[in-house]
Amino acid sequence: DGEYSLPAQEEKTQFVRQTLRSGQVERFLEGNVVIVGDVNPGAEVIAAGDIIVLGTLRGVAHAGALGKTSSVIIAINLVPTQLRIGRFLTRPPTRKQRSRDQVEIARSQEDGTIVVEEFNGL
Repeated sequence: DGEYSLPAQEEKTQFVRQTLRSGQVERFLEGNVVIVGDVNPGAEVIAAGDIIVLGTLRGVAHAGALGKTSSVIIAINLVPTQLRIGRFLTRPPTRKQRSRDQVEIARSQEDGTIVVEEFNGL
């Protein structure tokens, strides 16, 4: 299906040890991104692989940016303005954005939807 995938031994991970503020874009097309901090509204994280946020994700996250629909987005508090995985896109439902302090994972389904659920391991 044209999905681009890096060989596991060549996939790299970039660590960003700061909170991303509005207008900041963190892009890493060689693999995964781990943010040690928050991703605030107006900030964007783009990765060829997975995105892991050790904080609150309130901005935009695009995992699998080169078409890898098996990529995931994981955050301690997942309240994004937009999630993209591969070519699939979702916006959060309209609800009060409360802090849940529960690790959640977003992954794409075969039908093109993105589901968010409690993270219990891969």
